[in-house]
Amino acid sequence: MFLRDKTVLVTGGTGSFGKEFIRKLLKDDLIKQIVVFSRDELKQYEMHDVLSSSKIKYILGDVRDFASVLQVTKAVDVVVHAAAMKQIPAAEKNPMEAIKTNVLGAENIVKCSIENDVQRVIALSTDKAANPANLYGATKLCSDKLMIAGNGLTDFRKTKFSVVRYGNVLGSRGSVIPFFKNRIKDGFIPITDERMTRFWLTLETGVQFVLDSLERMSGGEIFVPKIPSFKVTDVARIVAPNIPFRIIGIRPGEKLHEIMITADDSPYTFENSSYYAIYAPEVLDTNSKLVLGTKVKDGFEFNSYNNPYWHTDESFIHTLKSCGLLP
Repeated sequence: MFLRDKTVLVTGGTGSFGKEFIRKLLKDDLIKQIVVFSRDELKQYEMHDVLSSSKIKYILGDVRDFASVLQVTKAVDVVVHAAAMKQIPAAEKNPMEAIKTNVLGAENIVKCSIENDVQRVIALSTDKAANPANLYGATKLCSDKLMIAGNGLTDFRKTKFSVVRYGNVLGSRGSVIPFFKNRIKDGFIPITDERMTRFWLTLETGVQFVLDSLERMSGGEIFVPKIPSFKVTDVARIVAPNIPFRIIGIRPGEKLHEIMITADDSPYTFENSSYYAIYAPEVLDTNSKLVLGTKVKDGFEFNSYNNPYWHTDESFIHTLKSCGLLP
């Protein structure tokens, strides 16, 4: 296992992903040390209460601060970059804050990881980064591009950079499931559009996919898992049965269907049994050792509407129960 006896830095480590990722690392008991790097002292204090180990080191800092990132990446083998400003309305109203965190923060991670000879860096992205319709998605697309371009700065030698891109995480902070549950008291569930579809995966699945991607990465890949779609109205119907919908209209920056691989990406996309990998053209030209898979057809697009993988009511209910979101 690549992570054996490694020191792993998790930026934004107090978030939903960070907590589950670190629990998994501690359970496997293979790594040397975990560094939790985030800017919220209260969240670190609360996390320390429920997740304390001699292998965890908590450090306060901000990915927007180059000096802080440079210091924290010293003697680190792996960086999992999960820190981001994620709320779409907040990003629209405070664009420079989103740019500083999601774009300049990613740039700092790239530069400092190269400077400190980090072996592997994997960044968490979002389906909203593909063909973005809002500022959050645009900043995450920039972050993805910065990460992949980082391989060119090292010529695929010491530090390797890859990206994981996936959809809505069930049970994560800001997930629609608790939102729907909280709206039951209003007597209706607000739905922006009854045709809307989304990709869905559990936090545990997302964590495992990142771990698998760390193992397989050669540098330069955007890994996309094959995860199921489900209509948002069906989610609401299962989470809040017998509660009527109220259509409120699509909000600014919101899509009817999410996309993870665009048709423009198809010339550089390869399919494997459980995931797709998108490569930058220069990566394919310069690295002959990549594990590619099967080339997809030109014009291929992976979105939540034409997705061949769909939840049934039964599978979605089972998934919600497995992660404690339904009794």
